[in-house]
Amino acid sequence: MHSRLLKYLLALALISVAPVQAEVFEKTLSNGLKVVVKEDHRAPVVVQQVWYRAGSMDERTGTTGVAHVLEHMMFKGTKAVPAGEFSRRIAAAGGRENAFTSSDYTAYFQQLHKSRLPLAMQLESDRMRNLQLSDKEFGKEIKVVMEERRMRTDDEPHSLLYEKLMAAAYQEHPYQHPVIGWMNDLLTLSAADARAWYASWYAPNNATLVVAGDVKADEVFKLAQKYYGPIPAHKLSARKEFSEPPQVGIKRMVVKAPAELPYLVMAYHAPVLRDPEKDWKPYALEVLAGILDGNESARLNKVLVREQLLASEVGAGYDSTARGPSMFVLDGTPSEGRSVADLEAGLRAQISQLVKDGVSEDELKRVKAQVTASEVYKRDSVFYQAMQIGQLESIGLGSKAIPLMLQKLQAVTAQQVQDVAREFLQDDNLSIAVLDPQPISGEHKHASHGASSHVR
Repeated sequence: MHSRLLKYLLALALISVAPVQAEVFEKTLSNGLKVVVKEDHRAPVVVQQVWYRAGSMDERTGTTGVAHVLEHMMFKGTKAVPAGEFSRRIAAAGGRENAFTSSDYTAYFQQLHKSRLPLAMQLESDRMRNLQLSDKEFGKEIKVVMEERRMRTDDEPHSLLYEKLMAAAYQEHPYQHPVIGWMNDLLTLSAADARAWYASWYAPNNATLVVAGDVKADEVFKLAQKYYGPIPAHKLSARKEFSEPPQVGIKRMVVKAPAELPYLVMAYHAPVLRDPEKDWKPYALEVLAGILDGNESARLNKVLVREQLLASEVGAGYDSTARGPSMFVLDGTPSEGRSVADLEAGLRAQISQLVKDGVSEDELKRVKAQVTASEVYKRDSVFYQAMQIGQLESIGLGSKAIPLMLQKLQAVTAQQVQDVAREFLQDDNLSIAVLDPQPISGEHKHASHGASSHVR
């Protein structure tokens, strides 16, 4: 039997039963560090991730990008582990390591043989408190970050469009700022700004240690106590709680940038999950996104790409988990000979039809099968299991919510999907950005081709 078909049938068989969630073990050290262990004994590998609850949404105006710059600086060494030595030692142990920064958190990870977990903990705990932040190294690294911004945002038209859209769609919430920071801020950031950020947020009582793989929870807790336990907690900076006021009318913008094709993004303000037990709208929005853009047979692709030939590509996306608010996004590229106005009209027609006629039980079953299948696939990856735990812990939901969230997704009704489409996919919630393609010079072609996808 074809492996894809086998996995699909497996997913269908699991629809009526929430996927079994392997036990997760938790312990909080006396210094406030929360340690979460997920045992998975299928292969002799282990993943260590340290998540700091500090991302770009915690930055102040004038120092945007400092969270991401500090992530770079974390690889510049301590007194015990000079610059470059961290990565060299992990590679010598046969492992891989990296880091990433988001709006909500910053995380550092290593994946290696289970016998080398003490090495990973020794290295990671050392830079949690002993980072050396020299003006000289900062001066070098800020130039790297500015070049990264040029390549991945300024010279990448879709990224540039999204950046400007978010800056307009969010009136007050710091999600209006890009994670990589505004170029004007990067030009004036100093090593002192990075030191202040490190001192403010890099503490065990603002972090979660996630370890997943072929380990025993008790042994991990002992190692965590040995390496991280001696690090003292310290008082964290005051954290302002932000909210986004209701939008009071549609927002439109056009972004001119060198590109081959026009592009349309329609972003609607939407809620996120706050109470996994009582909330239902975020689950219904997740299902709605799957109905519009789950696979080849989803509505947008079927109607707008294959039947009406309005778009060469089209999609829908929504993330129900974040520290701040969310957006329900529709996007696409019009087909040759069709305009972004044609595509917008087509997308609006699909929304209107869904609001008017609702969704079928077959569509619901398909999306729920995909959700379950997705979880089956994710559990093939120890790394992803740790990622899922770290993210939910960092945004305040906790890893124990994972099985409950899957059950709630399976319980979404057709009426609920129709209701959230009616409530949130309306013009007062909507910001629209259109990419107006400009001639591409040789320089931009080269820059676009050279854009990297690595996270550090």
